[in-house]
Amino acid sequence: MSKHLLLVGGSSGIGLATAKKLLAAGHRLTAAARNPAPLAAMGIPVQSFDALVPELDPSGLPDRLDGLVYFPGTIQLKPFHRLTAEDFLNDLRVNCLGAVSAIQAALPALKQSGSASVVLFSTVAVAQGMPFHASIAAAKGAVEGLARSLAAEFAPIIRVNVIAPSLTDTPLAAPLLNSDAKREAAAKRHPLQRVGSADEVAEMVAFLLSDASKSMSGQVFRPDGGLSSIRLFA
Repeated sequence: MSKHLLLVGGSSGIGLATAKKLLAAGHRLTAAARNPAPLAAMGIPVQSFDALVPELDPSGLPDRLDGLVYFPGTIQLKPFHRLTAEDFLNDLRVNCLGAVSAIQAALPALKQSGSASVVLFSTVAVAQGMPFHASIAAAKGAVEGLARSLAAEFAPIIRVNVIAPSLTDTPLAAPLLNSDAKREAAAKRHPLQRVGSADEVAEMVAFLLSDASKSMSGQVFRPDGGLSSIRLFA
């Protein structure tokens, strides 16, 4: 069944892969992004949205939305002693407060669906403590707490779930994967010995937006190569 879905962000990486997949499945899309060109080129109506100053215009949204996905994120890896208060605030603004603003703006339209789905993004670094991830893990931990709270508050008419990938091959992660040596080292850190792809995560987004996931809410799904749950012994 065709749905009307809002993508916040989505102009590259997992978001762009998701937009292509949802369009191919026959869904109607509306978007809000800092860089609207890639989505507008696909015929998707796009309004401007900057996650650091998140003001989503409700008048630019349809009266009914069947789903919302919030894609903006950061990868800021620094030793804890070098992180500033502004570093923590920027990560919180982009990853969590931007999502809050988008959901609040879209909430009346989501309620009109009667069976809507919201998908947010976290990181494996929340479940699996990692050095140099203090700022992003703190921000994404807030996202997971937000999602569980909203899943309870919005039940039964709106489902809220989180996807928490490990390092994924996207433009955002390019500095961490820009050589064969880096890519091989990243793959070896995962029990499944590989780095995930944007298309794979997009498949999970599409599933969580679909009626096939109607019994799932308040969950954190982990396409992380087994990193958060598996230990291999030599």
